[in-house]
Amino acid sequence: MVNQVYISALAGNLISFGAGTSLSWSSPILPRLNDSDVHSIPFGRQITAEENSWIGSLLALGAVFGPLLFGYGADKFGRKPTIISLGVPFLVSYLILAFAEIVPLYYFARFLIGVAVGGLFTVLPMYIGEIAEDTNRGGLGSVMNIFITSGTLLSYGIGPYIPMIAFNIILAVIPAIFMISFFFLAPESPHYFVSKGNYEAAARSLDKLRGATGKNDKELEDIKTAIEKTGKGTVFDIFKSKGLIKAFIISLALVGLQQMSGINAVLFYAETIFSASGSGLEAATASIIIGVVQFATSFVTPLMVDRLGRKMLLYFSAIGMLISEIPLGVYFYLKNNGDNVDSISWLPTVSLVVYIITYNCGFGPLPWAVMGELFPSNVKSIASALTAVFCWFIGFLIAKFFQSLVDAIGMGPSFWLFAGFCGFAFFFTLFYVVETKGKSLQEIQDILQS
Repeated sequence: MVNQVYISALAGNLISFGAGTSLSWSSPILPRLNDSDVHSIPFGRQITAEENSWIGSLLALGAVFGPLLFGYGADKFGRKPTIISLGVPFLVSYLILAFAEIVPLYYFARFLIGVAVGGLFTVLPMYIGEIAEDTNRGGLGSVMNIFITSGTLLSYGIGPYIPMIAFNIILAVIPAIFMISFFFLAPESPHYFVSKGNYEAAARSLDKLRGATGKNDKELEDIKTAIEKTGKGTVFDIFKSKGLIKAFIISLALVGLQQMSGINAVLFYAETIFSASGSGLEAATASIIIGVVQFATSFVTPLMVDRLGRKMLLYFSAIGMLISEIPLGVYFYLKNNGDNVDSISWLPTVSLVVYIITYNCGFGPLPWAVMGELFPSNVKSIASALTAVFCWFIGFLIAKFFQSLVDAIGMGPSFWLFAGFCGFAFFFTLFYVVETKGKSLQEIQDILQS
């Protein structure tokens, strides 16, 4: 018999697949909107540099607002209906992008889809953290990254080669499938029912998730105790205890360092980076290689996280990204200074492949999985929302001003700057992050308070 927890997590992560398509959407589309053949551009002209930066970055700006909106919905209306509602902005946005003929509609669609992406990164980890068992919570939490990377690969793989209208319509199908699947396959979180005093519904939900009727009394009592102990939380409750302050700092730092590693610059502008490298490999092809590597390595963390622990994978990830971005910066520095780099033309592709591998093994999936474990139910949605707002605000700044940064200091020093943050990420993990491997949510709270 297939475990209901896995069915629910997989059904929920169909929208993560949609999020992956949106994150890499700009990589194949922006070069096409700058094509010299204006007849293939829906606006009948090339977009300006300013329009290019806004189309590339408005998703991240929209994602700043999504966590607060959908985080509130998760507490008010339940995790399940809120997660289902995430599909609506995705569907509407892709249909707008399919048929829009003016730039402002592109702005609106990218902002709207960003709102949903921000909500997704808040509510889905919360839901999965609540339905999972102690033994599989880490693995299930990091499965989200597999779906995101598979969606990223889809955009890289078909975006440059089919008509833009067909591309966007194909992507619009994904949220429609998700909403139907999650509605029928996933139960509501028992934590939500307990928080509303509906213990009977919570028991039914647990029975469905664990596949055994009437044998989950202890787990239900543990949930009741945890929620009654903490009560109804507000944003101020995060700052009332040493443990929650530490959890909040860890969450903010992990997602902030994830963004400062340069991931959005790589995903949003992959084709632009490869074109600038002059490596001889077609930019679209190189982006597909990156997408394949990203997808393939996304399986590592779910398989290893509950064996090696969160911190070990974060160490490996930070060091790997640091090692890959330094030579990438050297390549661009030499090239921009007029040195002959023909003999190392392979370096950008290899460096970015190593970067993606090590990012996907730690700092890609784990900040969100760890965030879902660090907070008790009463403040989980608030803390998750604030963490996601911070993450996407940093992501917006990087996506919007990456090209300006490159223009100011050069592509090489830009990647050295990202590498510096990766070095800081290693030491932060070493000295401050707590290990949550194999521990119950209550045990994690006890460790944070100690």
